[in-house]
Amino acid sequence: MTLVLTDSDVARLLHRDEVRAAVERAHADLARGRAVVPAPPAMSIGGSGLVPMVAADLTIGRAAVKMLADIPANAGRGLPVQRSSIMVSSVETGECQALIDGRRVTAVRTAATSAVATAHLARPDSAVLGLVGAGALAVEHTRAIAAVRAIDTVVVWSRSAETVQRYREAVADLGLAVKPMTSIEAVVRAADVLCTLTPSRDPVVRGAWFAPGLHVNAVGAPPRPDHREIDGEGMRRSLVVVDSLPTALAKSGEVVLALAEGAISEADVGTELGAVIAGLAASRSADHEITLFDSVGLGLQDLVTADLLLTRARAEGIGTEVDLSA
Repeated sequence: MTLVLTDSDVARLLHRDEVRAAVERAHADLARGRAVVPAPPAMSIGGSGLVPMVAADLTIGRAAVKMLADIPANAGRGLPVQRSSIMVSSVETGECQALIDGRRVTAVRTAATSAVATAHLARPDSAVLGLVGAGALAVEHTRAIAAVRAIDTVVVWSRSAETVQRYREAVADLGLAVKPMTSIEAVVRAADVLCTLTPSRDPVVRGAWFAPGLHVNAVGAPPRPDHREIDGEGMRRSLVVVDSLPTALAKSGEVVLALAEGAISEADVGTELGAVIAGLAASRSADHEITLFDSVGLGLQDLVTADLLLTRARAEGIGTEVDLSA
């Protein structure tokens, strides 16, 4: 039987702390060879992108593919620019075990991964969170990062004051001081931990603005090698950690364009997050060092989140069971 989980099902089932722990374990498994994440191919059709994100994890005995659709024309239709769905299968039998709407999964696992990177790379005394962008991902990142660092202040920039106000209301329960800033540069210079959350094609953050000790989570640019939020100077000045090197070399504009400019070499982006978690690669070496996590997004993160949802849904009787072979 195949379990179908809608977005509302996912909202009832997701526990952020469980997702963070699962993502951390999965990245360590990837470093140790217990998980497989091939670089995703991409199909471009009429200006739209379709990206199948595939992963398998021996620890849980499951594989998954998330079909990510990046449809820029949807903005003019009043529809989400990005949509996704996740299919989960048994590694042992090949049975399709679940079909899950991917929108909320993507947001929560992305923020959880940034929080894991922050826990392993940011200064322990980091207290100021900087956000470039104030939408739904900003809300998720605030909740996730506040769980791993004693954040007391958020400095935030958005093109829209209304978006900042909605963000403020969404995180009011955390009791943080939220300070809207008039420029991206002001956010970067004030932050201990910076999250860039815009779908930018051209750099919006300059490495010249990075203060000693900053940690950056570069998150928002879509998985396209011609899109980036951080300039080459920012990459050059940082200890760069990637989620997966093959994926970063294929899909990260931050990496691909900085390499093309000669700002960095491939050796500068050879450290994966899982290796840091597993103690196989060095983390931050000093309080003044600048660290940067380049988050492209992996199907493995979707898979382990889907595994949590599937297990909890069956225990609680949530979702719709369908016999696809009938």
